[in-house]
Amino acid sequence: MMWGNGMGWGGWLLMTLTTVAFWAVVVFGIVALFRGSGGPGPRDGSRDRDARQILDERFARGEIDAEEYRSRQSILSTHG
Repeated sequence: MMWGNGMGWGGWLLMTLTTVAFWAVVVFGIVALFRGSGGPGPRDGSRDRDARQILDERFARGEIDAEEYRSRQSILSTHG
């Protein structure tokens, strides 16, 4: 059965799927654009907390002595 501009069911189906795929790509692109615009990392200072936590753990395990611990702690506080 053919109707409208000589296009059969297959043509209508292909046109519908192509339109849906096009809009899905557009929506995906917009979402990806806005998700990626947050910057390179967290802005709440959690990166500094992680560095301090690692420093505390290294000191607790005995990997660094008290002098090095205090020195690195002061470096982290001046750069944070």
